[in-house]
Amino acid sequence: MIKVENLQVSYGAGDTLLRVVNDVSFEIAVGETFGLVGESGCGKSTVLGALAGRNRQWTGAVTINGEVIGQKRTKSQLATQQMVFQDPFGSIHPRHTIGRTLLEPLEIHGKDRREERIEKVLTDVGLPHSFRYRFPHQLSGGQRQRVAIARALILEPRILLLDEPTSALDVSIQAEILNLLKDLREREKLTYILVSHDLAVVAHLCDRVAVMQNGVFVEVAEKQQLIDGTVSHPYTRVLMDGSRGYVPKRSTVPA
Repeated sequence: MIKVENLQVSYGAGDTLLRVVNDVSFEIAVGETFGLVGESGCGKSTVLGALAGRNRQWTGAVTINGEVIGQKRTKSQLATQQMVFQDPFGSIHPRHTIGRTLLEPLEIHGKDRREERIEKVLTDVGLPHSFRYRFPHQLSGGQRQRVAIARALILEPRILLLDEPTSALDVSIQAEILNLLKDLREREKLTYILVSHDLAVVAHLCDRVAVMQNGVFVEVAEKQQLIDGTVSHPYTRVLMDGSRGYVPKRSTVPA
């Protein structure tokens, strides 16, 4: 579904040129969930931005569903992959109803059967049809993220680009959203790229994971390697230890 060769992404020019992603290559099969993990600033979201068409300052070769993609995209190419952003509080217009938010991409892309599509996508993400008349401030964080997922799905994409889709949510809600994404992938035959700094989240949803550090992939690991702890790169082990949280050392002082 996705083939990326020698992707490089830079910001600025001349003396201020900053290369954020450096010579990254990977392939993702149809229906696979591919994870990108690493510390803040390592280039994970920049890779998503290049694939989504949000960032045009890239070089390399990108193929989506067998079609070579350039820096400029057609509407059909843009509709093929849609993004779900990290912050459901900031990614939805606060003065638009949910129905208006879902209608906007249909208008931009000239889609028909708009009322039918809005009702279907709300059902798909587990929200009642009455929510189309509500405003974002009337919804919980988890409900807002379901709306963000619905907005991405309404154009019937083949690929979802997920940029930390659960990190802004309460822990109790994170599992609900991850399970929703898993169900949608299986039901709609979707392909995912999931950006996260949390290896526990990645291990729950992803088939493979690329570990990024300073704009390059240092390791691509299988899901089972994360579960078994058999990763090879020291930086991957550091991330795994960080995902486990704080574990206090056993006291050596006698009782």
